[in-house]
Amino acid sequence: MKRSLPYIALTLAVGELLLVMGSWILSAALPMSGIRSMLSGEGIRFFLGHFADLLATPLLVWLLLLAMAYGVVLRSGVISGARSFRSSRARLIALLFAAAYLAVVLLMALVPHAVLLSASGTLWPSPFSASLVPLTAFGLAMVAAVYGIVAGTITSLADIYESLVDGLRRAAALLPICLLLVLICESLRFIIP
Repeated sequence: MKRSLPYIALTLAVGELLLVMGSWILSAALPMSGIRSMLSGEGIRFFLGHFADLLATPLLVWLLLLAMAYGVVLRSGVISGARSFRSSRARLIALLFAAAYLAVVLLMALVPHAVLLSASGTLWPSPFSASLVPLTAFGLAMVAAVYGIVAGTITSLADIYESLVDGLRRAAALLPICLLLVLICESLRFIIP
């Protein structure tokens, strides 16, 4: 997988360049179509003036949160399959913690007038649907940390912090792909109003 990531990134970068050039050609060839050129003054101002805003998407935050949770899951050993009395006890306690966490989240989302419901009382769209990925990442990290503490694979706060950082290290290879995908999507949103 790691060997294919540079080629995927190159393909996406070439795709972005073709999109920029294609928008210029199509806007010149079909001026009444409404297609805007990325090479026009407006396009360049949009792309360069809003570059950081374009990249600051929920997708990027979700990738970072899930990567940190993944690091804790790996470090804790919850998926390693080791069978001992200590790991069995840790699985039971982690399962109880997961059930309690899920119960709290469901209470915040499903009871009448719940705090995570929308103003009209629906789940989609609502604060619940907007926070589903962060809630999942936090829950995974917490359950894995509880497992690791009880099983003895995580022995300190420093271990938890290091596992969060390790997850980010593992996901770092995906960041250029994510950023290029976001640029392509935002470029398309500009070109085709």
